[in-house]
Amino acid sequence: MTTNVIPLGTASAVPTDERHLSALAVERKGQVLLFDCGEGTQYRLREAGLSWARVEAIFVTHLHGDHCYGLPGLLSTMELQQRTDPVTLVLPPGGPAMLRAVPGATPERLSFPVHMVEVDAALDQGAVYETDEVAVKARRLDHREERTTGFRVEERTRPGRFDPEEARALGVPEGPAFGQLQNGSPVTTPDGTTVRPEQVLGPPRPGVVVAYVTDTRPCAGGRALAQEADLLYHDATFADDHAERADQTGHSTARQAATVAREAGANRLLLGHLSARYPDPAPLEQEARSVFSAAEAAEELRRYELDPREKEPGPAGSASES
Repeated sequence: MTTNVIPLGTASAVPTDERHLSALAVERKGQVLLFDCGEGTQYRLREAGLSWARVEAIFVTHLHGDHCYGLPGLLSTMELQQRTDPVTLVLPPGGPAMLRAVPGATPERLSFPVHMVEVDAALDQGAVYETDEVAVKARRLDHREERTTGFRVEERTRPGRFDPEEARALGVPEGPAFGQLQNGSPVTTPDGTTVRPEQVLGPPRPGVVVAYVTDTRPCAGGRALAQEADLLYHDATFADDHAERADQTGHSTARQAATVAREAGANRLLLGHLSARYPDPAPLEQEARSVFSAAEAAEELRRYELDPREKEPGPAGSASES
């Protein structure tokens, strides 16, 4: 089962004719994790073919308007659509208070359960969001005076592939015993021999890792999130000739983003949060690729497909797009 990373908005501060305000969707098994929610995000979800009903959790990096002003509208739409499934909101400090001040978006008054996590209290924990199959971790970023958080989606490691022929050779009868071994429990054969899961399972199969690192200067938190990520979406607001401006405003250059990706051992880099001064992102891509060849400007509504099978032992594959 593949995971799709879909940039919904890649603009910096203000929208342009080509770019929308910050938002990125991670879609797996029909469910959506949404990172940032700038104005118009609910329209971009529709244009991407992603249902509001499938959004399980929303993660907001910070309270600058281009990253969060779409959240009250999206929650209000969920209410109007009579949503009943719960949603988790992972918010920066002050996020819950902001929502409670907006008519129609007060979490406690919505028709569906809302679980809110304020990241200041959660950053010392292993994860700010967890399910049986995925965990989302958070780290503090460096963006002016605003307390900003980056996120890392980690699919959990799956058991190795089951070898039925080896199981039969060891005397394991087909049926429930096969399932027990696949679930990690030993079984006893009819002749009294104990067969352990590791005797019939291949190496553990790692899941994919996606890192979302914006708005920020290069920093330790961003590097930690990017470590060996299959796909890193990183702030690249300016080209290197505006490095001073990037530092003053708490952003990164394309070259700096590429350096983070290279040093972190990331597999692929998407440049995001692009300044309107670059209607054509080619100069940013060229700059980044001089440092890290697998870099490109994030293309809105494009599905970047990550297949965990390509990480399994055996011939290496490569990431693909649809």
